[in-house]
Amino acid sequence: MADGQAWIISDGAAGNERQALALARALGIDARVLRLDVAAPWRWFAPRLLAGAGAAMRQRDGTPIGPPWPALAIGCGRQAALLTRALGRWAGDACFRVQILDPRIDPRAFDRVVAPRHDGISGPNVITTLGSLNPVDAAWLAEGRLRFATLGDLPAPRTTVLFGATNAAQRLDAGYVDALLARLAAAHAREGGSFLVSTSRRTPAGLARHLRGAFARWPGVFWGGAGDGPNPYAGLLAWATRIVVTPDSVNMLSEACASDATACTFATQPIGGKFAGLNAALVAADHLCDLDAALAGATTVPLRETAGVASVIAGAFAAARLHPR
Repeated sequence: MADGQAWIISDGAAGNERQALALARALGIDARVLRLDVAAPWRWFAPRLLAGAGAAMRQRDGTPIGPPWPALAIGCGRQAALLTRALGRWAGDACFRVQILDPRIDPRAFDRVVAPRHDGISGPNVITTLGSLNPVDAAWLAEGRLRFATLGDLPAPRTTVLFGATNAAQRLDAGYVDALLARLAAAHAREGGSFLVSTSRRTPAGLARHLRGAFARWPGVFWGGAGDGPNPYAGLLAWATRIVVTPDSVNMLSEACASDATACTFATQPIGGKFAGLNAALVAADHLCDLDAALAGATTVPLRETAGVASVIAGAFAAARLHPR
């Protein structure tokens, strides 16, 4: 596919853009990324309000959106879905439109919709996944090991800890941190090893400082932002013996489960919201276990869905090009 013939449509949310990029990577295409700025009231009602949408959307740098239209468009997130949908009107059958995540409208407004099971949508053009699309596969992990080779010098077992923030899934506060640290301290006393820790953009600064200070007593690395150097995330997943991930992020859970390490989560109270069903489904399919089970030696099976989704999309795209509606 020639340059410019594929678009990734981003609403600016890093997690959403990451899913679209992962799908493009699995399709083997070099896509142009458009980061949208959507004016009110279209932003509020996206992707429902199409009238006047052309004038309401710009790229973040102010560049207007116009032809030549792409042959393939991949959007992720509700605001991105406004442009993905509008391309059906502007480009017609010349653009095959893929929307990731529940667009909150009839999925038939797009050529294909890719949505996790917990979004609760279905239809003949809906591709259902268990987790989120992500780039984690054998090649990605091998690249991570090479790029962050020094992590392999840390003592084993290497426990990666991916820490998010409070949301409907779980309250991540000082009490949660202390309960998690108590279990990890006991494990380290038994078996030694090291800790590879990363906070997220959502982690409150005070909690990140608490974590940094607590993990300083053990061998390992701590990444809390650009001040700690290049983000070693790929290395943290690639070199881990086990990965402890807080239950508040679909992307972090899915990517931990896609690794070769034992993926586990920790909760001090029942997991809430849509995350309850996701965590339960991952556990039921042996892609995830709880922390105590992991520390006792449990293993998990990698969850890698992106390549399969890409194969279905590629087939549908090829068929649409051969037999336009």
